[in-house]
Amino acid sequence: MNRPPLPPFDATSAALKVRLAEDAWNSRDPARVALAYTPDSRWRNRDRFIQGRAAIEAFLTEKWQREQEYRLIKELWAFTEQRIAVRFAYEWRDHSGQWYRAYGNENWEFDAHGLMAIRHASINDLAIAEADRLFHWPQGRRPDDHPSLSALGL
Repeated sequence: MNRPPLPPFDATSAALKVRLAEDAWNSRDPARVALAYTPDSRWRNRDRFIQGRAAIEAFLTEKWQREQEYRLIKELWAFTEQRIAVRFAYEWRDHSGQWYRAYGNENWEFDAHGLMAIRHASINDLAIAEADRLFHWPQGRRPDDHPSLSALGL
């Protein structure tokens, strides 16, 4: 199964790969997101080590039950033929109503079919007031005219 764009990446295809990943994660559909990874994909997410699509899907199901009103922006940082580095921020609230902005970096490595085989994510959460939120689009895909991380000064 191919998942375009495929390596080797150039600036255009790497940026598209990042936007497609952002769109999938903003869907908050764990099964849809898991299909972008190889069946044996390896992750480091914060302090958790995850392997395989089933484990990825379970992790994302748990994540989005805990992280309510999740909205994410990803931005291409760098790329090589089969690797992409991304910086991102997302906003969410917990069940008590406390809002957070999570900041992070991801390093991705893809197989020849465009599936992510390795994902390393470093993430930090910052508690914010609801008035300090910057991501206000309706749940789902970020509108094309919404400012990027750089435009928001993040």
